[in-house]
Amino acid sequence: MMKKLSFLMALGLASGVVTAQDLKLKDVPAAVKSALATKYPAAGKVTWEKEKGNYEANWGGKSGEDNSAVFTPAGTFVEIVNAIKISALPQSIAPYVAAHYKGAKIKEAGKVTDATGKTFYEAEIKVGDLIFDETGNFVKKD
Repeated sequence: MMKKLSFLMALGLASGVVTAQDLKLKDVPAAVKSALATKYPAAGKVTWEKEKGNYEANWGGKSGEDNSAVFTPAGTFVEIVNAIKISALPQSIAPYVAAHYKGAKIKEAGKVTDATGKTFYEAEIKVGDLIFDETGNFVKKD
């Protein structure tokens, strides 16, 4: 199992794929834990990941990832992603995905709110996350 895991990690690094790293609570900076407790006091059964140098707290729902809040190492809030039904995405997103990513299916969807209160939508497909503005216009691929 360990050899397989090491191989998969090496394969991911060699291909340039950046994956999230699961963290134990003790490995999360105190400033980040404090910021989460202050901003989202009802967050329970939180799991942590480190991604792109930031810390992501996940909690809620059956998968434990209905809410994903991201903080910098200093505890500054970056964004929160709330899982939504794919059907709740703005109507222009599915046709965009069909036209630009032939055969791709949207696997998950989220409503993103950044630190300034601006809203975006996230549509997860096999090749990554597609980000759209509040009206459903394509912004970027993550």
